[in-house]
Amino acid sequence: MDIRITPHPLHGDVTPPPSKSLSHRALIAATLAGSVDRIVNLAESQDIAATRRCMEALLTPSDGFPCLNCGESGSTLRFLIPLALVLRGGAKFVGHGRLMERPMEPYFDIFRAKNIHFEKSGNELTVTGRLTPGVYKLPGDVSSQFVTGLLYALPLTDGDSEIDVTSPLQSREYVTMTLDVLKRFGVSVENHGFSRFTVPGNQRYVPANFTVEADWSQAGFWYAARALGHDVAVLGLDPASPQGDKLAAAYSEALPDAVDLSQIPDLLPPLAAMAAVKAGTTRFVNAARLRMKESDRIAATANMLRAFGIACEEGPDFLAVTGGAPLRSGAVDGAGDHRIVMAAAILATAADGPVTILGAEAVNKSYPTFFDEFRRLGGIADVL
Repeated sequence: MDIRITPHPLHGDVTPPPSKSLSHRALIAATLAGSVDRIVNLAESQDIAATRRCMEALLTPSDGFPCLNCGESGSTLRFLIPLALVLRGGAKFVGHGRLMERPMEPYFDIFRAKNIHFEKSGNELTVTGRLTPGVYKLPGDVSSQFVTGLLYALPLTDGDSEIDVTSPLQSREYVTMTLDVLKRFGVSVENHGFSRFTVPGNQRYVPANFTVEADWSQAGFWYAARALGHDVAVLGLDPASPQGDKLAAAYSEALPDAVDLSQIPDLLPPLAAMAAVKAGTTRFVNAARLRMKESDRIAATANMLRAFGIACEEGPDFLAVTGGAPLRSGAVDGAGDHRIVMAAAILATAADGPVTILGAEAVNKSYPTFFDEFRRLGGIADVL
């Protein structure tokens, strides 16, 4: 689906959708506790649908290993691999798009040490074995999702375990979210400065009421709209949230010349949109992990900005954006990436003419109502 954006001011109040990150975590814990019906405000998107169907398949008795279709959801894949080993002795995971190209070595290294069999072929990964209590070593600079996956599974083993993080943990706030959710569902974990976690075994998930708060990551695009001068009020967010992406609010008021993305990788596209209209050069650093998202997100962000006439320089782990030039009309490749599409739509509102966004359906991965909200705020978006 391609969409043509005709520049027009945005005006009004908008409440971002429920947090995708918290929805994944709450849905897994509530399914294990048997209390999914007690979650309020669960996000509805392709990624959350993937976690829902995979958890149902994982907990449905059947002969043989379950087949878990993760779609393009990295959270679903990485969170559920350890659970599949604990609950079912393994599973076959199926991915789409670039999912199976994402780094998996932190798990594979563990599997080699623990005699767990794994085989990756094309878009399929099969793991076979049992996750047992013990010491698990993980690097912290690949993805915090590996830590979260183990934190969900190890409490269900029959002994105590320890997770040692062997390099500084990036995206720490996502692990904070995990720990908060586990506590709400009756699971105890001791955090030793994000470098070591001790996990008692023989625990069980306890039913709990849980309300998913609004998503600061998605709010970033509406804050980008504010930075472009639109009269948009972003409502319903918790300023005390553990979500690290709440920095989007402050950055929309004053974007620094250098932004460290190690703890807030998902904010690159909306922050880059802010940088496009800011005079001077903004340098986004510690971004190497973004090359293995739904797109090569450093390259895709740079290509998006260049389509608007904005100068960019990219390196293996950085993107430098020199903003302040007029935004030109034309066509932008959404790169199959929901965050690129949304950033492009916001920038298009300030272009010198219509902008066509190719592959705009990518927003369904995380924010299927994005263009509905965009139009409600006065945006002009026509499906071609």
